[in-house]
Amino acid sequence: MLTVVLLVISNIFMTIAWYGHLKYKSAPLWLAILVSWLIASLEYCFQVPANRIGYGQFNGAQLKTIQEVITLIVFCIFSVVYLKEDLKWNYLVAFALMALATFFVFKKF
Repeated sequence: MLTVVLLVISNIFMTIAWYGHLKYKSAPLWLAILVSWLIASLEYCFQVPANRIGYGQFNGAQLKTIQEVITLIVFCIFSVVYLKEDLKWNYLVAFALMALATFFVFKKF
């Protein structure tokens, strides 16, 4: 569970780093890059321990899949709350299909 919590925190920072500057298009690009890098450096403080702790309980493909599903959830919330964008039905279907892929990663064949 600690791995998942750390990955959620990591993804919140990374989503802010990648997309937070979109509301500040008048800011110089160099400033957006600098602030994004500073935020992203905090993200690594959670992502690296999450993967270190989780590896062994999960394999690499499972860790990446968990991270991607968390990314989709965090981004959906961020885009609606912060960017004020609509979450359209086709986005939800596409995200659900990606989440369905986790079945195949975690299924023992």
